[in-house]
Amino acid sequence: MAEIILKGRAHKYGSNINTDEIIPARYLNTSDPKELARHCMEDLDADFMKKAQKGDFLVAENNFGCGSSREHAPIAIKEAGLSGIIAKSYARIFFRNAINIGLPILESDEAVDKIQTGDELEVDLAKGEIKNITRNEVYKAQAFPEFMQEIIRKGGLLEYIKTK
Repeated sequence: MAEIILKGRAHKYGSNINTDEIIPARYLNTSDPKELARHCMEDLDADFMKKAQKGDFLVAENNFGCGSSREHAPIAIKEAGLSGIIAKSYARIFFRNAINIGLPILESDEAVDKIQTGDELEVDLAKGEIKNITRNEVYKAQAFPEFMQEIIRKGGLLEYIKTK
């Protein structure tokens, strides 16, 4: 299998970022991923979609994705073009929803403690390695098992199941 290497800049936030902050409830009347992406992180950072570029990463403290179990939140992040999320911990349902739609999420206390907004990152999912190019540092996260890497490669659980 080909390794998955992701590259982008960091956008750092705090703890307990809930699904209403990721995609405000007032936009849940649509299931259009592109419309959801336009409002990604809007209530937490009104300029987020102006700053974020394709391939960038969200970096957050503890309990990212808490609140409701809506799948709209990881869909908005993925459709916004972000490579993935690095956090100290995730709400359990958000974690599963993210994997199900093929959004890479990593846990690393050290990375979150040291990464700053704007840092250039390179992430190797197979090795669980987060390189901070800006600071010339490497942090460890849990490597993705092969089947989860395949889910990411296929773009989500449904596409993965179709190939089995």
